[in-house]
Amino acid sequence: MQRVQQGDIVEVIAGKDKGLRGEVVRVLVKKNRVIVNGVNILKRHRKARPAPGGQQIPAQIIEFEAPLHLSNVMLVCPVTDERTRVGFRFTEDGRKVRYSKKSGSIIE
Repeated sequence: MQRVQQGDIVEVIAGKDKGLRGEVVRVLVKKNRVIVNGVNILKRHRKARPAPGGQQIPAQIIEFEAPLHLSNVMLVCPVTDERTRVGFRFTEDGRKVRYSKKSGSIIE
């Protein structure tokens, strides 16, 4: 089980976008990175290139969200609306769940 999962609200704690919040769009588990909606926007310049059918795709500038390292984001507690560390505990029925160390509430 990951500390940060898809759909969580996180806050950036380091880098050029420090202080910004956004929803996790995707978690790259093997690379220890997350893609956050509206954060770490980069621009990529693409050359004009041929397309199938004899058409030509014009040159363009593409903006996209680049991955952030997990150590640069912290989960936002849904109860207190502050960034918090994440812990794990087992419920009475034996399920492993995440909980907020700041408020002690279970994070679904």
